Amino acid sequence: MYDEHYTRLNQYRSLWILVFFDLPTETRKERKIASGFRKKLLDDGFSMFQFSIYMRFCASRENAEVHTKRIKSNLPEHGKIGVMQITDKQFGMMELFYGKKPIAPEKPSQQLELF
Repeated sequence: MYDEHYTRLNQYRSLWILVFFDLPTETRKERKIASGFRKKLLDDGFSMFQFSIYMRFCASRENAEVHTKRIKSNLPEHGKIGVMQITDKQFGMMELFYGKKPIAPEKPSQQLELF
């Protein structure tokens, strides 16, 4: 009973950050800026969900706020960017398909964080 209750609470306390973006890539400079933004997301522990959607698991709301602030500090000058936080419980309710074949959602990694 205790383990089930504790697990349920963690599903509501731990968060996923999803970053959606549509950046201009017509000129060489714009492509470099878009690539730099994408690289900064990868350096911050995000993984690519789709070409313009990156996601990251955060063990707590405070941790999610740190990474959200980091995204905001690296926003490019132009383009449309969305940042969304959802609970691990909500993320677990997502249904994923590869074509018509259902696939399992990604499990959070057991990353040790010092900050």
